[in-house]
Amino acid sequence: MTEANQPGGSVFLVEDEVMIRMMVADMLEDLGYSVAAEAGDITEATRLAGSTEFDVAILDVNVNGKVISPVAEVLAARGKPFIFATGYGAQGLPEDFRDRPTLQKPFQMETLAQVLAATLKGVTV
Repeated sequence: MTEANQPGGSVFLVEDEVMIRMMVADMLEDLGYSVAAEAGDITEATRLAGSTEFDVAILDVNVNGKVISPVAEVLAARGKPFIFATGYGAQGLPEDFRDRPTLQKPFQMETLAQVLAATLKGVTV
């Protein structure tokens, strides 16, 4: 991939499954993004959501059996764009945030690239 095709930008990644988090981080780096911060539990994710600088967040909807809503609320209050990643479909999303972009797990790198680009441009996918 040439530098002109790499979008750049930083991503805050919340995923409780370590192997999935590593895979998504690798995909992001392959797409030209950097990972600004990672979290595997709601407490750490909420703390990082309020204190880390990044361009966009990718949030697993169910983190160790807990819904991601507290993290989404912090990000929304900060005006930070975020994308949900879920294997549960739209009905699994927190009700107040069902208008947010969603990646259906499992997802491919091309889909990740499209959703990230659209989200950073402010386009609903």
